Amino acid sequence: MKNNHKIIDCTIRDGGLVNNWDFSVEFVQDLYNGLSAAGVEYMEIGYKNSPKLLNATEPNPWRFLDDDFLKEIIPEKKFTKLSALVDIGRVDPNDILPRAESVLDMIRVACYIREVDKGLELVNMFHNLGYETSLNIMALSSVPEHQLIEAFAMIENSPVDVVYIVDSFGSLDPDNIEYQIKKFQAMLPNKQLGIHTHNNLQLAFANTLTAMKNGVTFLDSSVYGMGRAAGNCHTELLVGYIQKTTYELKPILGVIEKHMLAMREKWEWGYIIPFMISGVLNEHPRVAMAYRNSDKRDNFVDFYDMVTTPEATLASTTKA
Repeated sequence: MKNNHKIIDCTIRDGGLVNNWDFSVEFVQDLYNGLSAAGVEYMEIGYKNSPKLLNATEPNPWRFLDDDFLKEIIPEKKFTKLSALVDIGRVDPNDILPRAESVLDMIRVACYIREVDKGLELVNMFHNLGYETSLNIMALSSVPEHQLIEAFAMIENSPVDVVYIVDSFGSLDPDNIEYQIKKFQAMLPNKQLGIHTHNNLQLAFANTLTAMKNGVTFLDSSVYGMGRAAGNCHTELLVGYIQKTTYELKPILGVIEKHMLAMREKWEWGYIIPFMISGVLNEHPRVAMAYRNSDKRDNFVDFYDMVTTPEATLASTTKA
């Protein structure tokens, strides 16, 4: 098996969904330096969304990345490249500099299957500006087959570099992942593939390894698994497991020891029963996240009864 895999660490971007991107400059700099020393190929440093389109009233530098700010934070690029994510309808093209003028190397576009055409419009723009690009199709476990096949035709004819299999709800297992990969490979033979997993069923690492062993190149992860709800595949697991001479585990352990043990005491993520239940039910974890913020947070039986009644199921599936 060729060691052509590339890790994209999403600690800041996906982890920001846990703490509203309340990361210090020191932490982000230490993380970047640690990932570079560890040989991790990419760091997703946040969202490149536009505050005016979201009516943002408070500064949030990792959610609304500014190129001048990034140049101050990362004055000298090291081994690790920088990426950012954008959402459909949340990015102003006027806020995007050409790659030659930006610290960013890659811009990834997240979209639902119904928005693939709009996602590819952004991909084209970023490609023309010189960026590496990816298209991340979210909530793949709930996408009807015919819609995916229709989307593949558009994607195959686009300049996108990487197409992502995204287990948004953390509900897929290795057999599901292998099935999706083979389908993507058959329909998109000229595209590199990526994998983004969540740990609701404690399968994020296993699913990522399954993807890796089936030819997927780009592997998303986060340090200490920090990410929305149940979190992601752990960067330290991938760096420690993959036999690649450029990978070094010790720098990432240093970041965890210095910063993330205390962060884990302050903010909650990882395998927790309500998040597990949402994964079993193939549901978005938003209801579980709200429940964990209530005074009933550990009433697991009540939560299960709540989300398995028809009324609750209907309410959760009609939310965007």
